[in-house]
Amino acid sequence: MAMNQSGWRPEMTPSASDAPATFTGNRALMLEEPTIFEIGSTDTTGVDFADGDVSGSRLGDLTRKSAIGLPGLSEPETVRHYTRLSRQNYAIDLGLFPLGSCTMKHNPRLNERMARLPGFADVHPLQPVDTVQGALGVINELAMWLITLTGMHGVAMSPKAGAHGELCGILCIKAALEARGEGHRKVVLVPESAHGTNPATAAFAGFQVEDIPATAEGRVDTAALKARLGPDVAAVMITNPNTCGLFERDLKEISDAVHAAGGYVYCDGANFNAIVGRVRPGDLGVDAMHINLHKTFSTPHGGGGPGSGPVVLSEALSPFGPLPFTARHADGHIQLIEEETAGDDHPDTFGRMVAFHGQMGMFTRALTYILSHGADGLRQVAEDAVLNANYVLRSLEGTLDAPFAASGPCMHEAIFSDAGMAQGFTTLDIAKGLIDEGYHPMTVYFPLVVHGAMLVEPTETESKAALDQFIGALRSVAERAKAGDAALKSAPHYAPRRRLDETLAARKPVLVWKDMPVKEAAE
Repeated sequence: MAMNQSGWRPEMTPSASDAPATFTGNRALMLEEPTIFEIGSTDTTGVDFADGDVSGSRLGDLTRKSAIGLPGLSEPETVRHYTRLSRQNYAIDLGLFPLGSCTMKHNPRLNERMARLPGFADVHPLQPVDTVQGALGVINELAMWLITLTGMHGVAMSPKAGAHGELCGILCIKAALEARGEGHRKVVLVPESAHGTNPATAAFAGFQVEDIPATAEGRVDTAALKARLGPDVAAVMITNPNTCGLFERDLKEISDAVHAAGGYVYCDGANFNAIVGRVRPGDLGVDAMHINLHKTFSTPHGGGGPGSGPVVLSEALSPFGPLPFTARHADGHIQLIEEETAGDDHPDTFGRMVAFHGQMGMFTRALTYILSHGADGLRQVAEDAVLNANYVLRSLEGTLDAPFAASGPCMHEAIFSDAGMAQGFTTLDIAKGLIDEGYHPMTVYFPLVVHGAMLVEPTETESKAALDQFIGALRSVAERAKAGDAALKSAPHYAPRRRLDETLAARKPVLVWKDMPVKEAAE
């Protein structure tokens, strides 16, 4: 059997059943780690405190009457516990992160260094404006870049994430409709190829959501969308490039039709990474679009934040954008506009979305990324992202079914289906098999328009060598599924935990510690 570049051969690694058991449960440097309740004791603590006098407590009836029940650990035990847990997590610093529609790319360390500079890392939102001119300058300059790159008129910087940005854009549309006396428009059209948060956002804002079907090639059915337009339609929410990894070629035609019918166009900009520097959404008639800074401009992604989702707005919607925003005067001084005022400032704003001005650390990182790349570098970002995705797509021809391969090149992500698998084998088996290969699985079962979907986004930061290794791993697992390899049904074998019941875990999570065998918790 041929070796890979490192000289490692697959048969060198024993299967889980062949490997000898260890007393500790450890497998070399993959350390077994019990829960903190199992290794600590509630009778001890890692820090010595003198007994305190609680007789004068101001808590009154709220004073704790029983032990809190938290385990005590020494400092080295605590550090080791969380370090060992961290080794069981996958991260972009460990390898390629193929999540489709998420753009999990490398975060340059230059960005991190800039975000930690004094004046950025320690800035406080309640400082006097005159003492934070540098920080406000970063926000203002980043805003100008986002407006320029998208060809839009204005931008709201305060939204905290993609879905928050969606809500911002929809609230701008709602305010604009009410301002012209058309608050009766209550329908938002959402194509099947859009992101799943789009209909949730529209419903949350009080709109009725109606689906627009996709064509056989995975794009919006333009004829069906036009046929549904009418006096009750407030907007269309369209993702471009869409969740099938395809560019919506008819977006300008769609925008013109929506505008002619009195509605607005919201574009989900989560996939802007695929077109940055190449396409300006404003030229396509878009009225509002959020930009995930963690996706396109490499700020950290994951763990629930910190996120940032600025929203660029057309000239028609800019007056309704939220507060606060920055304004640079002729003398270079930057003003923070925080109040609704009559005149030329912002009298038509729908109000605030957050207490302060946004995520300073994310703004600093994103601007550093933009300035370090420049216009030509950002264009190459999009080109390389598309090149890498198409390399993955074409390299797996004949191994995995690609339902839209005949539609032409994909954009930033390649989509595959579970067609051709042996009887009883599913996308989930392939995903679990990839864990044994050392990869976090790709996005699975999404988008819903593809049966057993597998959505892979390699991003532009991966080398050809890294892509070749991932392609080889995915091809190997897929061929095992096609051949009916029974061992794949119980994968992963080499992970710290075996296959979990994710559905049960989501519906009946165990949130309170109780002494139970590991098998019961995991299986």
